Amino acid sequence: MKVMVDTNIIIDVYQNRTSFAPASAKILKLSESKKITGVVTASTVTDIYFILGRHIKDHALLKTLVKKMLTTVTVADVLASDITEAFKLPMDDFEDALFAQCGKRVKADYIISRNTVDFIHSPIPAIEPDDFLNKFFI
Repeated sequence: MKVMVDTNIIIDVYQNRTSFAPASAKILKLSESKKITGVVTASTVTDIYFILGRHIKDHALLKTLVKKMLTTVTVADVLASDITEAFKLPMDDFEDALFAQCGKRVKADYIISRNTVDFIHSPIPAIEPDDFLNKFFI
């Protein structure tokens, strides 16, 4: 099963957001163990680097963490056609629309996000981490 892993899932783990980190970590472990194929977009990688960089001032450590993440998930390129198609989606947040469009192109089954409401009009269904785990792995 191929899933798009939203930025908030990865940030939950790396910032140890106690309420969310356990389920998010399980999602990343499933991807790491190849039980699912976790996918992020190229632009997600830059977003994660920027967000983590606000809290981690050691650039060597920051690069190490992001490189580790890249061994866990696959990166989908963002194509010019993705940008054009994302503008056609009935979604208010362009970044979410682009993420959803890339997921559609790579034939992802789900978007795993804590902000599923942002993906109501996505061409791919969005599911929260706990719901995904309960539906497929419990």
